[in-house]
Amino acid sequence: MSRKVRLIDVTLRDAHQCLWATRMTTGMMKELAPRLDRAGFEAIDLVGGAVFDVAVRYLREDPWERMRILNSWVKETPLIIHTRGQSLFTFEFFPDDVVALAAERFAANGMRYHTPYDALNDMRNLEIPIRAAKQQGLYVAGGLVYTVSPVHTDEYYSKKAAELMRLGVDAVYLKDASGLMVPERVATLVKAVKAVIGEMPLQIHTHCNSGLAPYVVLQAVEHGVEVIHTATSTLANGVSHAPTERVVRNLRRRGHEVDLDLSEVEEVAERLAYIAEKEDKPVGQVREYDEFHYHHQCAGGMVSNLQYQLETMGLEHRLEEILEEAGHVRADLGYPIVVSPFAQYIVTQAVLNVMGKDQGKARYDSVPDEVRLYVRGGYGEIAGEIDPDLYDKITRGADPITERPGALVEPALERLRRTRGPFASDDDLLLAAFYDDSQYSALKAAGSIDTNYSLMETPLVTLIREISERPGVRAFHFSKPS
Repeated sequence: MSRKVRLIDVTLRDAHQCLWATRMTTGMMKELAPRLDRAGFEAIDLVGGAVFDVAVRYLREDPWERMRILNSWVKETPLIIHTRGQSLFTFEFFPDDVVALAAERFAANGMRYHTPYDALNDMRNLEIPIRAAKQQGLYVAGGLVYTVSPVHTDEYYSKKAAELMRLGVDAVYLKDASGLMVPERVATLVKAVKAVIGEMPLQIHTHCNSGLAPYVVLQAVEHGVEVIHTATSTLANGVSHAPTERVVRNLRRRGHEVDLDLSEVEEVAERLAYIAEKEDKPVGQVREYDEFHYHHQCAGGMVSNLQYQLETMGLEHRLEEILEEAGHVRADLGYPIVVSPFAQYIVTQAVLNVMGKDQGKARYDSVPDEVRLYVRGGYGEIAGEIDPDLYDKITRGADPITERPGALVEPALERLRRTRGPFASDDDLLLAAFYDDSQYSALKAAGSIDTNYSLMETPLVTLIREISERPGVRAFHFSKPS
């Protein structure tokens, strides 16, 4: 059955988060954004997740200013703000007043599309973010975070989709951060969710960790998905997303309608290749299928970071052992989904268990405070069961937390105004809510964002320039090869 399929571009956020450790500057986007705008995407993913945090901590670029700048470059396509629900851009829960003000500032700074999710699929953690975004007139696509486990069944996702609909979202998307989706599962899962949400648009956001994503998204369309998240080919594949150009051509080959100008995307790909070479950054490479990935489920960036950390301690030979333990830790803890922050918590606990064994300790003799809080329910509802004896060992007998986590956090805005103000704007007030004074002051000291990134040249322009600089050259004549 032929369908009209729409695409969301993730090049300016998730793609470089996956392949460039989130180091794309605003200046690098100057030559890319207008072309992506003209291409005809449903929306362009811009800020959220690690991008907001890295912009502040490492690039010293104000994310609010980036939103305003990109809003001046992108005239036609909605820009997406992507959040971790009540956690916004970090690992901690923020009070309701901070979350509500953030939605107001998203809209004020030009964002028109919001894609919130909760890492545990506890929809209580999306109540305030979705309500506040809708009050500001934002289009909201709520996320269902996908994973593979005995408890994350199609029935589980159908139930969660119904809960999302009751919160008033405009669309639903399947968020497969670790690239776990396979063609067989997408066939049943998409049908199950569509049976609940009906005519509401369903999107798929999946990564290429297993190498299957370019085919999975095609199959998802066959079963009812209307919107696919893709990345420009230069920053696709690897642990990023399926490449826009190839996905569009494959969809059209299958008879589907995709109203997208690939010539604009191809120009973006060419410019990205130039930037990657200039900045010594990688481009995406197709990954081989690895069954072990489905055991530990860690994203590629986390695995490479863990490998580097182990190398600094002379323990690189323990990598596979730790990843093996990570899969068992996840099962012990009721199958948390391996996305931030739980990916970090699972791997940390796995390291402690493996290294503790060398010292004669039992598993879970050492437990981080974050894992204790998770086990008690401090981050939200746990999908699976935790053995009562393990619960007592980890929590030291503390009672479970059953309230909505955000409701347990005291309001913060008035206190911040009193203790760290005055602030020039509510944008600055929120930055103070997210960061301590050292990070906040360093960002402010950096000044306005420099959007001057040296203009790249296409290969043809480079050739013309080189020839024109040769002695005696006064004109060009282009001829078509016979």
